[in-house]
Amino acid sequence: MSADRKYYESVKADGGPDADTIMFPPYCPDRHFELHGEQVSIGRRSATRGIQPDIDLTGPPEDPGVSRLHALLVAEADGGWAIVDINSANGTTLNYRRDMLKPNTPRTLEDGDRVHIGAWTTITLHAD
Repeated sequence: MSADRKYYESVKADGGPDADTIMFPPYCPDRHFELHGEQVSIGRRSATRGIQPDIDLTGPPEDPGVSRLHALLVAEADGGWAIVDINSANGTTLNYRRDMLKPNTPRTLEDGDRVHIGAWTTITLHAD
């Protein structure tokens, strides 16, 4: 997981309702997560809602475009993974494309695919 300036610039260029107020973080260390199990939830923790995502993108810095429960990585029978946007507020895209994934519809991922969520967050899938 990384803060991705190229993706951020495309989000800003799209001019969403809060685009002018969202700033790219001056520092955001890359984070790495091993994928285990049948599914891995992605989002931001919320104690009041009882949400504890497996990949918790709560800051600092906090990407304000990431929903509390944004997406799921779902294990496929062949050992690969698929991404499912779970009707997030700001959508999920792949590989710098601007067309949003259809909510609640799995999309198979390939090694090196970039999953974009929020205003700058990019998750890059690497096979073992």
